[in-house]
Amino acid sequence: MPRRRIGFAYRFAAVICKPPLVVLLKRDWRGMENIPAEGGFITAVNHNSHIDPFAYAHFQYNTGRVPRFLAKSGLFNKGFVGAMMRGTGQIPVYRESTDALSAFRAAIDAVQRGECVAFYPEGTLTRDPDGWPMTGKTGAARVALQTRCPVVPVAQWGANEVLPPYAGRPRLFPRKTHRVLAGPPVDLDRFYGREMTPELLKEATEVIMAAITRHLEEIRGEKAPAVPYDPQRERVEQRRKTRAQAQTRRKGYGGRSVRGPAEHGPSERRQSAHGAPADGAQAGPQYQEGRHQERQNEQRRAGKRAAAREEGLNT
Repeated sequence: MPRRRIGFAYRFAAVICKPPLVVLLKRDWRGMENIPAEGGFITAVNHNSHIDPFAYAHFQYNTGRVPRFLAKSGLFNKGFVGAMMRGTGQIPVYRESTDALSAFRAAIDAVQRGECVAFYPEGTLTRDPDGWPMTGKTGAARVALQTRCPVVPVAQWGANEVLPPYAGRPRLFPRKTHRVLAGPPVDLDRFYGREMTPELLKEATEVIMAAITRHLEEIRGEKAPAVPYDPQRERVEQRRKTRAQAQTRRKGYGGRSVRGPAEHGPSERRQSAHGAPADGAQAGPQYQEGRHQERQNEQRRAGKRAAAREEGLNT
């Protein structure tokens, strides 16, 4: 299958983007020989900086096989941005589709036309504290199994040292090195011809993510965590901690149930505002101590007012 020409819009974008990238980043690029010269294929890339799509596109542009990135379909209708997205052949993802395969229909079509489709399987910037790849989403595996195209795992490191994920300011000096390692295609043969169940897609995605992580270990010269960071698991753990903290607060109020303002009725909220127990339960020790301190303060204020009146009568 022949490869598609780069096209004027992509070359124009390269003329604009390449000079600042050359100035900003040194390059240590390996594995270009693993990028297929012909036919459609997928690259699966880790994502650790808002600028790494530009740095990675520079790498692959130099191989002669330009990447077509996936983006939300709504961006393709937004003025100049939309015109550039369409002109450079980027690929819309139809997230509003109820059919998962239909959401990636444009990516499947692009691969079948002989394009390279670049996936960020994590779906967003990594949230791993040390920048390792997280668990992946199944889009890349879904398209790969549907088209049986090669999946090239790519690890990159360096753009995140210029602009760390979720950071506000770039770190331009000293000049950083953008390191890229593209590996040989991932072996997915054992998944072909089987029903695309969620379990199968998850397993194929884990194989792809493991390959990316191995290459990143080679780039960084250190081992990744045995279990990748899972945002969903972290959210569940955070909810568990929140519930545990709420239970601890209840115990601190003498064992009575403590509810937030939104959970009380209007009369209960008025009582809570004056410090009385909102549910009529017996006051705990913290509440009793606060009331004692409040009575002492009131006595001091009454004494000062009486002294002031007496002074006024004597003048």
